[in-house]
Order: sequence, then structure tokens, then C-alpha cells
Amino acid sequence: MKAVLTRSFLLLTMLLALGVQVVSAQDSWEVGTHYTAINPAIRVGPSDQVVVTEFFWYGCGHCYTFEPMLESWKKNLPEGARFQPSPAVWNDMMKLHAKAYFVAEALGVVDVMHSAIFKAMHVDRNRLGSVSAVRDLYVANGISGADFDKAFNAFGVNSLVNQAEARAKSAKISGTPSVMVNGKYLIEARKAGSQANMLKIADFLVQKELAAGA
Repeated sequence: MKAVLTRSFLLLTMLLALGVQVVSAQDSWEVGTHYTAINPAIRVGPSDQVVVTEFFWYGCGHCYTFEPMLESWKKNLPEGARFQPSPAVWNDMMKLHAKAYFVAEALGVVDVMHSAIFKAMHVDRNRLGSVSAVRDLYVANGISGADFDKAFNAFGVNSLVNQAEARAKSAKISGTPSVMVNGKYLIEARKAGSQANMLKIADFLVQKELAAGA
């Protein structure tokens, strides 16, 4: 009986020690060192959820390598959190590619076109430097050219592009990919140390926001 109690005590001690190690690892992410506080915070839309925003550009090689990691990670977001892609815009080419993303959203074909656009640029070396090039890619993936034209010129799509541009400017991102949590915190690879760490920090901040009631 004494041996059983001793083993139980040792097991409990090990579990408690492991718990302390986990908390310590989480607490090691420091604002100003590994991520940045956004002040003032950015409105991320009416939501009772913690919103995780990724700023990306289709022409960014780092975004292309980040995409598979991000796809796997976002499937495990906890209840009460949601993911929001946001194309970065700071020149005309990026504005075109932002429109390409929001056209996919408007037509309900993000699952098809998001990866197709990345593949076109980084595997097929198609710069998608014109509206006609983007349109051709949509048509090649089974989307009607007329539907593309209607969505591309829609007021709603242009409005979403403008909102994305303003969002990135307010967050003061210095590059892509960048991740923003609830409009309050910005995570960039330069400070995080790696793309894997970006997602670990995002996990930490999501849990922080959920615990605080966002």
C-alpha cells in the first residue's frame, strides 16, 4: 500500500512539474520582444469571437511556405475563435491580387482559387500582373468569365479591398506573412523567430483573449 501511495505521489509530482513547465513556456512569450501590442487596437468587425487575422500577399514566397502550416493550424482553433485572411496592399500589383482573393470570396470559390493563385505564382511562375491574367486563371479553374467580371467590378469587392488596405496600414505591418490577434497584437517572423513560433504565439494570445473574455 505504501509503495502504491509513493508511486502515486511521484506521478502527481511529475504532472505538477510538467504543468509548471507548460505555463512557464507560455509565459516566455513577451510583448515587445516576441510580438507587438497594437495601440490603439483595431476594430475587427462585430464579433463575440477572438479574430485571428493573417496579412498575406500571393506574390510573397514566405506566405507560400507558411500556407500549409497555417491551413493545418487553423483547423484546430478553439471554440470562440475564428480565422480571417486579409490581403496586404501597398501598391497596385498587390491591390490586383487582393481583388483576386475577394473575388474568390464573393463567388464562394476560395477553397479552389486560394491555392490555385499561390500555385500559379510560385510553381508556374505566372506573375498574374494583369486583370486578364487573373481572369484567365479563374476560367482555367472552371469559373465563368462573366461571373469573374461581375465580381471583379462589384462595389462590394472594391470596398473589401479598401478595408483590407486600411487594416494593414492601421496594424503597421512591415511585411508578410503577419498575424494579428483580435486587433490587439501583431506577430511577425522577425520578432517571433520563425513561422512556427508565430503560430505558437498566436495560440498563446488566443487563449489569453479567451480567458479575458475578449
